[in-house]
Amino acid sequence: MLQKSGGSAARIAELRHQLGLDQPVSIQYVRFLGGLVRGDLGRSLFTGKPVIEMIMEQLPATVELAIAAMIVGITLGIILGIVSALREGTWLDNLLMVLAVVGVSMPSFWMGLLMIFLFSLTLGWLPATGQGGLKRLIMPAMVLGFGVAATVARLTRSSMVEVMRKEYITTARAKGLNERLVVIRHALKNALIPIITMVGLEFGWLLGGAVVTETVFSRQGIGRLAIQAVLWKDFPLVQGTVLVAAVFYMTANLIVDVLYVFIDPRIHTR
Repeated sequence: MLQKSGGSAARIAELRHQLGLDQPVSIQYVRFLGGLVRGDLGRSLFTGKPVIEMIMEQLPATVELAIAAMIVGITLGIILGIVSALREGTWLDNLLMVLAVVGVSMPSFWMGLLMIFLFSLTLGWLPATGQGGLKRLIMPAMVLGFGVAATVARLTRSSMVEVMRKEYITTARAKGLNERLVVIRHALKNALIPIITMVGLEFGWLLGGAVVTETVFSRQGIGRLAIQAVLWKDFPLVQGTVLVAAVFYMTANLIVDVLYVFIDPRIHTR
């Protein structure tokens, strides 16, 4: 903090005292936990603003992007997974699974750059970077959503293939139920458990901050804030963003565990 101004030894000692760095690590940790209980994550070393305030300023942008990406990912992934399962072993099944592997394997920064080149620089349909409005949200949401869709599609296919071979599916068909009803009400509902688990984990990760995507598209968000904090060596801000990301991830897992009971009544706690 003082290197550019060439701080004297006295000034450095004074600043260390102000930041509490002259105290034993155990005392610093207890003070940090005490602030955490009060919702105080400390202050940024460079802006002087409360860390929690800086995070809350960026949170709406990250939530907006995460929800948009999950809508794209879940919708596309489940549809492709069901189609692939119903056409198991055909060229369509193989094609969709190859696309899913490509979607999982392709780095998000590369996909983002390709989209910017195609839809912004070449076709001029969408703005390349920035914040605000639906048009600026589409490409980042698609980049993150395609990655989620690829994972959901593969998981949906494997779960649906397994469920479609169950005896109750054969019984439902034997009763003359409409195939669409059999697939949606009986097969998909029972295949949702692993899908919801993955969706919850993905959503928790997205809320923690899509670092690369927010950086590529120059969007506000917790992920980009974390990168800036690391570059600035703003340790309180780094701690705050990491802690918030962890809380989101754990909360998403908890919500998924609770949803299990409502999706499958056979699952319950004792």
